[in-house]
Amino acid sequence: MTTATETTAAERNRRKLRVGKVVSDRMKKTIVVSIERLVKHPTYGRYVRHRTKFKVHDENNECRVGDTVRFMETRPMSKDKRWRFVEIVERAK
Repeated sequence: MTTATETTAAERNRRKLRVGKVVSDRMKKTIVVSIERLVKHPTYGRYVRHRTKFKVHDENNECRVGDTVRFMETRPMSKDKRWRFVEIVERAK
């Protein structure tokens, strides 16, 4: 039988992780991260760029525009924020 702490630890490990590029850092403690992917058009067969934007909580305001960051799913922090900053993968050049 599993205890409550083991269950919550297992659930925390299943949180989604994403990697994307910071496109805005104008807000306090919030960054906007964009993930770009190529999707094949159903009719024409051409690959089209699709972008998804995430609002990510950045407690220490350490991210800058152009940085590549890793972020994870978390509890709702505001109307739009459901992600939390984990680490900077690569700094902007």
